[in-house]
Amino acid sequence: MAGPTIAERGARPRLKSGRASQEPPSRRLRLPGRRLMIVLVGVMVVLTGGLWVLYGSNWLRAERVSTSGTVVLTRAEVAAAADVPVGAPLISVDTDAIEGRLLRRLSRIDSVEVVRSWPHGIDLKVVERIPVLLIEKDTKFIEMDGAGQRFATVETAPRGVPLLRLSPDRSASLRRFGTDRLALEAVRVRSELPRKVAGDTRVIRVHSYDSVSLELSGGRTVMWGSAEDGAAKARALTALMKAAPGAAHFDVSAPTAPAVSGS
Repeated sequence: MAGPTIAERGARPRLKSGRASQEPPSRRLRLPGRRLMIVLVGVMVVLTGGLWVLYGSNWLRAERVSTSGTVVLTRAEVAAAADVPVGAPLISVDTDAIEGRLLRRLSRIDSVEVVRSWPHGIDLKVVERIPVLLIEKDTKFIEMDGAGQRFATVETAPRGVPLLRLSPDRSASLRRFGTDRLALEAVRVRSELPRKVAGDTRVIRVHSYDSVSLELSGGRTVMWGSAEDGAAKARALTALMKAAPGAAHFDVSAPTAPAVSGS
């Protein structure tokens, strides 16, 4: 009996191969599915445990409030105004709300940053306003910062801060600009003064928008004029004081033609 032909012998492997390819790959799919389930369960356990540690346990609670950057304010004042919810989960402490309370309740604070300090702390990083001028009222003094903001009233004038005297009466400048604008012009003048002159300034007097004068230690005076061209006026005043150290009156209202008088 004749054996299979060459075509038949070649066809059999293809049939076997075809049958093998039609078998469902169930065994290969079961293992990845089980692994995925195990991974998902592990992730859920980790997330649940993490949430419990953050919100439910006593491990990460707000227990300590620290304050830095205070100069005039006390740490106790800042902590009281912050009203940090001690004992609450640290993650749930509303730092923005604390910042808002501090800025509303303590006008001396210029800016503040509230930071979580893990595992148990809240840090209050305060920047206080710096007075550049004082307004005398009765027996007290109102402090004004570099932005013209009146932020505190004190009984004792801080050293090195000049008085602001607004004496425009009923001038056209007062009607046009108002006292607040004239006070801002005085702040501008104060910011442009040379360091040595700023330290010697006792009073900044505003007569009108174009007439600001300084009263220095030793009875000396400076006619500054308006707050315009402050840098040029500062240079002119420095040169005048070097050239005529014994002069009593300096006029830099026109910085290109400064003048001195008295001795």
